[in-house]
Amino acid sequence: MKNYNWKVTNLYTLDTETETEYVVNASYDVTGTETSEGVEYTASLSGRAQFSVTEGATLVPYSDLTNTLVIQWIQDGLGEDGVSNYEASVGGMIDSEITPPVSTINTPLPDNFR
Repeated sequence: MKNYNWKVTNLYTLDTETETEYVVNASYDVTGTETSEGVEYTASLSGRAQFSVTEGATLVPYSDLTNTLVIQWIQDGLGEDGVSNYEASVGGMIDSEITPPVSTINTPLPDNFR
């Protein structure tokens, strides 16, 4: 069974005229792990989310932000399908590590083809 961990790696802020700092972008990683036959496999993807502040919105003080809160903002922005797509992509990378895809080889034709 695959486990996924979403983690904020960077926050980018903008100062307003009132000098209230707020987050406008966040970089994040989605990391998946799975143990198969005693070996742990890991894969990850990075992304960057953009946020906008609506008029009259209550801003969370920068010092009160948590990984959980910002990841919730990111996942809300991606929607259920976006979150599923990220996790499916990471899961596919893990599956390819566990069972590498078969690669074809360009084999020369036998002599009797000439």
